[in-house]
Amino acid sequence: MTAVKPHHSPAPAPVVVDLSVADLRYRLHDVLAVYVAAMDYPRGTENHRAPMWTEHTTRAGWQAVAALLPDEDGRVDLRTAPIVAIAYGYHGAPHQWWHQQVHSGMRRSGWPENSARELLSDYFELTELHVHPSAQGRGIGGILLRRLLQNRTESAVLLSTPEVAGEGNRAWRLYRREGFADVIRHFVFAGDNRPFAILGRRLPL
Repeated sequence: MTAVKPHHSPAPAPVVVDLSVADLRYRLHDVLAVYVAAMDYPRGTENHRAPMWTEHTTRAGWQAVAALLPDEDGRVDLRTAPIVAIAYGYHGAPHQWWHQQVHSGMRRSGWPENSARELLSDYFELTELHVHPSAQGRGIGGILLRRLLQNRTESAVLLSTPEVAGEGNRAWRLYRREGFADVIRHFVFAGDNRPFAILGRRLPL
């Protein structure tokens, strides 16, 4: 007698959607859980980040996208569908802490002041881009990145990502594949002793 192996249907493909401010605030706990898992931060980190992410939604040009898992019928309910990836950013501005840190770092690393000011005069800050470990390796990060940047009107996009040996992780491979180049390497933000890379590229993609 031949045993019949049970049939397992493939997991549904995540659906990428735009998030409104209200959507992100409603699902804040869930998107922060993706962030903590993707960055391998200790539990509780989300409590410190929640006020910052909420404040970011008030900034000019804020925009967010997410990848959600549809139900068995292929439907996606923004209020309840599991979130497996999140990305957002906004228009960079001189009064913002990140802008000030990067401007100072560019000067210290040898950028001429006029070149630094030109790059920082009109850019989109890609603040967060995270894919839950359970959904990595499926190209979701690239889809979110392109969706987020496709209609931006800024001249450039900038981001920061932790330095890793040999640029050997999925985030670095994604950014290089999408044409991001070095702005500053091995930069240490105030209050964080980890080295980061500041990467950027001209827009549109």
